[in-house]
Amino acid sequence: MILYFHGFDATSPGNHEKMRQLQFVDPDVRLISYSTLHPKYDMQYLLNEVSRQLTQSDDPAPLAIGVGLGGYWAERIGFLNGLKTVMINPNLHPEDNMLGKIDRPEEYADIASKCVSQFREKHKGRGMCILSRQDEMHDNQAVASTLAPFYPIVWDEEQRHKFPSLAAHLAEIKAFKEQQ
Repeated sequence: MILYFHGFDATSPGNHEKMRQLQFVDPDVRLISYSTLHPKYDMQYLLNEVSRQLTQSDDPAPLAIGVGLGGYWAERIGFLNGLKTVMINPNLHPEDNMLGKIDRPEEYADIASKCVSQFREKHKGRGMCILSRQDEMHDNQAVASTLAPFYPIVWDEEQRHKFPSLAAHLAEIKAFKEQQ
């Protein structure tokens, strides 16, 4: 089972396309949707929703995958649920770079301060990060510097921030999911 966390643009048709592509990794791909407006409520909702999805599956190795803001959530919710995580162009600091787009950016900072201390160290080896060199939204060199001590970084030379085509990375994602 793959739990797919959409990015900020929840209604983008690209989400459906990415979910369709991910079916080559695992036929059971489930959308994990959230409001993007109320981070504290989103976090509680996402924890409950992922827990519910996990009880409805017998997959011994479910995987959380998120793009952009979905990468932020996939990493945290994946860690808290003991799931392997794939982050694609993750937004590591929405409280700083989404001002004017989200209603309560300060809640992201609050979540970060209340999250398990050193959670990346505790999640080390359970995540993988795919970054676009052509990301027009974020400085992925800075993202790589932050995440490289904890997760392998895979660079993509062609995709933009929304990462419309996962095709070049499906085999890597599948191998990561199946790795013990």
